[in-house]
Amino acid sequence: MTRPPTAAQRRVIDAADPVTGRLRGTESQLAALVKRELAFRHPRPPHDHFLTPAGHRVREETVTAAAGAPEAAEPVREPALESSGVFAARVGGEEGIDAGPSRIREVHSAWQGLLELRRMTNPHGVVDRPCAWERTHLVQAAAIALEAAGHRPAGADTEGYRVRATPQPEAVAVRGPVAEALRECAATLEQAGWQVGEHTEPRTGARYLLASPRRT
Repeated sequence: MTRPPTAAQRRVIDAADPVTGRLRGTESQLAALVKRELAFRHPRPPHDHFLTPAGHRVREETVTAAAGAPEAAEPVREPALESSGVFAARVGGEEGIDAGPSRIREVHSAWQGLLELRRMTNPHGVVDRPCAWERTHLVQAAAIALEAAGHRPAGADTEGYRVRATPQPEAVAVRGPVAEALRECAATLEQAGWQVGEHTEPRTGARYLLASPRRT
């Protein structure tokens, strides 16, 4: 991409589905986004257009600016506030955790959206391993898989899972309140297509999971 998107193109990007990245726009708008490598046209019917990782970054920059968040915000805080209209993955540690029916529906829809994105973008349409979007949004993707399976994220003062970025390029750390909960989180992530290993903090002795998206 050599130039920033036009105002009309940015509106198309901003209106993309926050999870799957599916786009709606005129043929010329979508073609221009493909040319700028901000979108791609799926080879199978109905040949919908989706954001590329670069397109997702453009969209997230807009959301972050609209929310008034600092550019150097901690990666796990990147999901926008609910008031922005964007689904926010619960990574653990947020205040005011909502576990009501509306949240359950949102999480279910987000997980189904990820499965559809896998089908549309993975080679041969396989859905048993993470797709490119998940590999560029590791913390959010792992958190969606956990919450969709019924695991409860930690609140500001309640116990639950916590998903955090790690220095490793394709791995997240998952911590839980007790060993049994951690094992259950490991089983969920493995079923969702992640490679999971259990490790021990050398200084504290606390157990945690290290999870990476499976490639094969």
